[in-house]
Amino acid sequence: MNQISRTHDTSVDRCLQAERLIGAQALREAQALRYRVFSGEFNAKLKGAEQGLDIDDYDEHCSHVGVRDLSTGHLVATTRLLDHTAATSLGNYYSEEEFSLHGLGRLQGPILELGRTCVDPAYRNGGTIAVLWSELAEILNEGGYSYLMGCASIPMQDGGIQAHAIMQRLRERYLCNEHLRAEPKKPLPTLDLPTNVICEMPPLLKAYMRLGAKICGEPYWDEDFQVADVFILLKRADLCPRYARHFKAAV
Repeated sequence: MNQISRTHDTSVDRCLQAERLIGAQALREAQALRYRVFSGEFNAKLKGAEQGLDIDDYDEHCSHVGVRDLSTGHLVATTRLLDHTAATSLGNYYSEEEFSLHGLGRLQGPILELGRTCVDPAYRNGGTIAVLWSELAEILNEGGYSYLMGCASIPMQDGGIQAHAIMQRLRERYLCNEHLRAEPKKPLPTLDLPTNVICEMPPLLKAYMRLGAKICGEPYWDEDFQVADVFILLKRADLCPRYARHFKAAV
């Protein structure tokens, strides 16, 4: 367990600590949290659902990171990390199941892919994300990674109205194909968007954008999870100074 990344939430009696999840039991905790979030919020079709778990073939090739509430012992956030070495052994990154990543081979420096990131609804605040980011900073620093990449999801239960509205905002401010172009293998269905839609970016997607990440193309329609997946790329050298304190060890 890594005890460097820790914060105390003064609004409630919570002490949050990041840890690297080692061993089968810790992985099952992460898979159980993923199941509760993905099935409860998205009604996702998940492998392992009969066990109350979200399981896929990538888990055993990834390292896993979590945030634990020390006052309860519960795991409240998790993400998994697939690095370039493991991806080479597998033959692809997870994102490549959803996107054709044009230019991926030309990126200079080691790459780390984030996936299956989720946070317990009761802990979706800046403190929880900051603890997770701080631990990720340690990992970035240790591995000397130049890029973070992965997908952030937008719920589609409303038929895609929010996803299309959010994408309008993202295209205006955060679209960049300078380093990589992500072409979705299953684009979103077309939709005539009402003019009066008010949209709110999901917290995780908003956090990525604040750090300086860019989107690299149109979203992928994940029908099993009932979400629109947006491919994001964060070049470590482009970290936003205002939020780089969460990644201070990696800057």
